[in-house]
Amino acid sequence: MASIDPKQPNIVFILSDDQGAWAMNCAGTPELRTPNLDRLAETGIRFENFFCASPVCSPARASILTGQIPSQHGVQDFLREGNGVNVEGDSKTIQYLAGRTTYTEILGENGYDVALSGKWHIGDSATPQAGFAYWNVHTTGSGDYYNAPMFTDGEPYTSDGYFSDVITDNAIGYLDDQKSSDKPFSLNVHYTAPHAPWGREQHPPEIYDDYFENCKFESVRWDPVHPDQLHKEGAFGSIGTSPEERHQVLSGYFAAVTAMDLNIGRLIDWLEANDLRDNTLIVFTGDNGMSMGHHGIWGKGNGTYPANMYDTAVKVPTIISRPGHVPEGRVERNLLSHYDLMPTILDYVRLGYTIGNVRDSLPGTSFAGVLDGEVVVDDGSVVVLDEYGPTRMIRTKSLKYIHRYPDGPHEFYDLANDPNEVTNAIDDIAFRSIIRHMKNQLQEWFDKYAEPERDGSKQAVKGRGQLDIVGGKEEAFAQDVTFLRDV
Repeated sequence: MASIDPKQPNIVFILSDDQGAWAMNCAGTPELRTPNLDRLAETGIRFENFFCASPVCSPARASILTGQIPSQHGVQDFLREGNGVNVEGDSKTIQYLAGRTTYTEILGENGYDVALSGKWHIGDSATPQAGFAYWNVHTTGSGDYYNAPMFTDGEPYTSDGYFSDVITDNAIGYLDDQKSSDKPFSLNVHYTAPHAPWGREQHPPEIYDDYFENCKFESVRWDPVHPDQLHKEGAFGSIGTSPEERHQVLSGYFAAVTAMDLNIGRLIDWLEANDLRDNTLIVFTGDNGMSMGHHGIWGKGNGTYPANMYDTAVKVPTIISRPGHVPEGRVERNLLSHYDLMPTILDYVRLGYTIGNVRDSLPGTSFAGVLDGEVVVDDGSVVVLDEYGPTRMIRTKSLKYIHRYPDGPHEFYDLANDPNEVTNAIDDIAFRSIIRHMKNQLQEWFDKYAEPERDGSKQAVKGRGQLDIVGGKEEAFAQDVTFLRDV
C-alpha cells in the first residue's frame, strides 16, 4: 500500500489560500481554533520566518512548483484570464508554465504517482499538466464555497457541498485508490480557504455563528485604513470604517480557516488509520500572507497600490511533519522562502535537483538538513527576496528594504526596533550606507536570476490581474485601480 520505504516517503503537500502567518492558534492567535494545524506543529517543525516569492496567489503558486521567481516563470499577478473560464466569460486557455520544469514532474518521472485536488489557478484548468496524473481542480481559483465549478481530466462539473470538504473528499478518494499500489504518492491538496468570500452563507453555520456570537477578535491587529487601500468590489467594500463589518468579515475568515483545519485533520486521520503517517512527509504552507486590518490593509500584496510588502503580506504559515523522522515540536526561526521548497523536497526524497540545467536556474537552496534534525546557526548573511511587478523587497532577520521601480516610493524598516513596521526610516541618515548596500544586493540578485523578457521591474503590474503571457502580443496586465478613499 503506497510507499513504506523510509528512503522514499510519500508526500502530502497542503496549500491554503490567503492565510496570514499569524492565522493559526499555534502562531499566536489564541481566538482562532486550528487544532489540527497545532497537531502538525506538535509533531513537526513550525517555521516562524517563511516567505512567499510574491504576495499574491498565482505567482506564488508558480514559484512553489518551479522553484523559480516570477521574473523567471513570468506569472506576475493573479491570473484573470487564460484559465479557460473567467468573470468576463472569455474561454481562452493559456498554459503559463509551458516549458518550465516543476518538482511534481520530476517526482512523476522518478516513480511517484502525482495528484492534485483543489485550486490550480496557473492557467488552463481543464488540462492536466505539471506532471499531475490525477487532476480534480477548481475552474478558476476562487469563488463561492458551495456549488464550485470544477474540472476533472478535461470534463467540467459542479461540486456538491462545502468546497473545503469537496477538496478533501476527492483527495481521500485518491488516497483510497492508492491502497492497491506500491508506488509512493505525492498528493497536492490546494484549498481555496480562507480566501474571500466571507459571508455568513458561505461557511458552515455552526462554525460561523460560533465565531460571530462568541469571538471578540481582540488578538487581531486593527489599524486605521491605509491611504493606499484599494477598493475591490465584492470582497472588501468599506471594511475598516465599521466595527460591525469587521466583526462579520473576521467571523467568515476565521470560519474558513477552522473548516479547512477540520479537513486537514481528516487527511492526517486517514494516514494514521492506514499506517502511513510515519512514512509520509506532510508539508503545509500558504500561498501568500494576508492583512485583515493589519497596517489598515484588508488584503494581501495587492490590497494596496503601490503593492505592499509588509510581513503580514509576505510571511506565510509553514509546518512540515513526519513523526519519527522530522524533529517534533520545534520552531525554526531562520529565514526561508517558497523558492527553497523545490530543492528541499527533491533533496529530501533523494532525487537531488541537478536534473538537466534546472539547478542552475534555481535561486533557492535545500533545507532538507533541517528536516533531518540539523541545527543551522544564522550567521547574519541569509536574506530573502520578494517581488510583485515593479515592487521588490530584500529582508534580513532585522532589516527590510523595499524598492519600487522606476522611482519609488521606497521603504526601509529597522525590524529589531520596529517589528510591526510602523516607521519608514528610508530618510534616516543613520541607515544610509545600509540602505545603499541592501539596494545593491537586491539589484545583483535579480540581475542574476531574472529573465530579461519577464523582468517584473519593467512590467505594469497594478495588482488587478494578469491577462496574457508577459511579452506576448496582448496587453499583459489589467490597469483599473480604484482607491477606497475615492469611493
